[in-house]
Amino acid sequence: MRFTQSFALALLLLAGVAQAASWGFDDGTVSVVAKRAGETGSKERFNSKTPLTKPVSLGSTDTLKISLTAKDNGQEKRPHQAFVILKEKETGLEAPFPLTVKENGKAVASITHKDLPVQFLITDEPLEASIVLGSFGSSKALNAPVFDVKLQKDPNVPLPPYEKPVRYGKKEEIHHIFRADPKSPPKVISIIFALAVLATVPALFISWVLLGANLNHLSKAIGAAPVSHATFFGSILAMEGVFFLYYTSWNLFQALPVIGAVAVVTVLSGTKALGEVQSRRLAGER
Repeated sequence: MRFTQSFALALLLLAGVAQAASWGFDDGTVSVVAKRAGETGSKERFNSKTPLTKPVSLGSTDTLKISLTAKDNGQEKRPHQAFVILKEKETGLEAPFPLTVKENGKAVASITHKDLPVQFLITDEPLEASIVLGSFGSSKALNAPVFDVKLQKDPNVPLPPYEKPVRYGKKEEIHHIFRADPKSPPKVISIIFALAVLATVPALFISWVLLGANLNHLSKAIGAAPVSHATFFGSILAMEGVFFLYYTSWNLFQALPVIGAVAVVTVLSGTKALGEVQSRRLAGER
């Protein structure tokens, strides 16, 4: 009975340990390596329980180095994900920096000013640094703030330009100004072209006389198909009238429906009128 109770208690303890397994780290250090001669850096130790109370100052030519030993449930191990996350507290903007981790859990990362996004370089508030460790399995991942970073800017170096990205949202009302309607050409040019068109009328009659046009068939054509010939000729005059109105006062949307209607009449009447002319031609009439 005692053995059964002891065995059950051991199983409960093992289940509790397995459930409480989580990622952590030891030997956490952050150091600032100065590049300029004569300047000394700094080195601080940190842990996942208590962040550093004093911000770490990072100069424009310095290098921030973070090192630690990752552990899974107290065992030194290489996690699948290991990052140092720098976060701007006011806006929540984050920038991840991967830790280079060995199989024994030793991890390091280096950060300089040139590695930081522009938004971090123009802020005056300290950045929050967090350690993120996690991997596959049942162990709980770690996301712990460990220290703050204060960026020291060089007064002789201007800040990089920054423009806020375009976001979807309400914009100012756009007042579009349409360009003026196109104007007609000068009247002189219009008169010249009109005279050129009118000059083709006598040229047409002269051509008919020279080519031997036979006007005696006019009465036969009208007698055989009076409606078709009259409608066909009237549709041609109507189309010219539509073009004249479009040139003088109508717009395109007014002219297009009328042009379509007149075109239908022209096709239907012209088919019958020209069919009558063809029948006389085939009969040998010239």
